[in-house]
Amino acid sequence: MPIARPLDGERPGPTRRHGRRLRIVDVTLWYGERSGGIKSYLDAKRRHAATTGAFEHHVIVPGERDGHHDGMHRIRGVRVTRNDYRLPPGGRGLCRTIAELRPDVVLLHDPFWTPRQAVAAAHASGSLVVAVHHGSAALDAAGMPGPDLLWTPVFRAWIRHAYRAVDAVMSVVDPTPDSGRGADLPLRLGLDPAFRPRPEVVRGDEVLYLGRLSRSKGVGDLLDAAVGADWRLRLVGDGPWRTGLPAEIATRGLSERVTLEPYVEDRAAVAARYARAACVVMPGPNETFGLVGLEAAATGAPVVCCAGAPSAARIGPLAHRFPAGDVGALRAAVDAARARGAAGGDPALGRRIAWRHGWTTLFHEELVDLVALLERAERSVAA
Repeated sequence: MPIARPLDGERPGPTRRHGRRLRIVDVTLWYGERSGGIKSYLDAKRRHAATTGAFEHHVIVPGERDGHHDGMHRIRGVRVTRNDYRLPPGGRGLCRTIAELRPDVVLLHDPFWTPRQAVAAAHASGSLVVAVHHGSAALDAAGMPGPDLLWTPVFRAWIRHAYRAVDAVMSVVDPTPDSGRGADLPLRLGLDPAFRPRPEVVRGDEVLYLGRLSRSKGVGDLLDAAVGADWRLRLVGDGPWRTGLPAEIATRGLSERVTLEPYVEDRAAVAARYARAACVVMPGPNETFGLVGLEAAATGAPVVCCAGAPSAARIGPLAHRFPAGDVGALRAAVDAARARGAAGGDPALGRRIAWRHGWTTLFHEELVDLVALLERAERSVAA
């Protein structure tokens, strides 16, 4: 099927290559109706490209059926999870789309969609390929049945296989333990303008978890921490544990203090929930960034997170850390964060966080990095 593209001379931006705007393609399996950080990044990037005209942007994701419209390219796939994640049968549609687009740079946001085929198709089209390291072998293993120690080496070997032929790796953390190579470019994650302090919203005293409902995200530890505590807990989201959670809550005797709510897509509604909470908890032991923590902190909310969560460094004093898997320390961190939330949180720090992590600035910096990567590759070929 022919792919409709913007004309090369349409809306010229500041970054041009071969007489046209730079053409960037983002590829990911994990773009479902109720996805998290990757979808937020890609949606923001699409808006930025459309608004500024700084580069031509395309996104390739699985969909219910094949379709190519306005820079969004969907390859038919089979639905495999509740939040509309889909798996295409092989990589033929992906490789054909890359070949037709002839991008300057392809960013692969996961290592699972026939990565070696995708890299070969991109290189054959004259594209550079950047592997974007969002996850980790430990996080992937935590989502599988059986001991994590059995699965982690399997995922680590696959990541190294997937990254072997890429031209660069982009990451917010050091990917060396999983990929065998360090990050060449920083991954920058930003914030929707909705995430800011809201003085008109009265901060309450409940504890909020908002995100994927799964054991790998530490939801079970959070429920255990709530046993014997005196705070109310609100769980908002969807995921593989959604149907089993009511029984888990009842078994722990928490039915009167734990509320379970569906996934919320609207960014303004999410921000209002952060602003109403005494604190927001991100209990997962394997967060590769933790965008929820950054979003919540931008509203001035105290955030409880594992000591190793990368976003904790961006949150600063609003972060209340605990060692992964230590339920007692998690409960103590929640108590400390609630006390700070009862005093109103920190709106001034929230405003600074929101300003520093605006998407416009971050995408400009990412574009500068990609242009530099292309220039280095051209100099290498010329030499």
